[in-house]
Amino acid sequence: MTDELKRILYVEDVASIATVAVMVLEDLGGFEVRHFLSGQAALEALPDFAPQLLLLDVMMPGMDGPETLRRIRELPEGRDLPAIFMTAKAQVHEQDEYIAMGALGVIVKPFEPISLSDTIREMWNTRSAVTS
Repeated sequence: MTDELKRILYVEDVASIATVAVMVLEDLGGFEVRHFLSGQAALEALPDFAPQLLLLDVMMPGMDGPETLRRIRELPEGRDLPAIFMTAKAQVHEQDEYIAMGALGVIVKPFEPISLSDTIREMWNTRSAVTS
């Protein structure tokens, strides 16, 4: 897949983190981002938005990021959606678990806002190079 990444569905329950991430992804990265405070809200919005990529916080109340990804993958429109996790849980074995779930990569919090868009684009392009 060599298409350009444009639409990101982002799930983050901490508003201050989400505000910074959305701002840099839209203003610096040029992405169209839809942010949701919960996995459930993201599940409900998925069909209408048709994202190309999921950006998921790991630790959230209720439905965490891994569970959100599992539930999204049960939907026809979410079955093959690539995902990137964002987390403060940065132990190697934890990151390996997220990759084993099919994530393109893991962005460790606190992330560097200026390089966030480039990091996501690099993960996307690596995936595109492997699948084309």
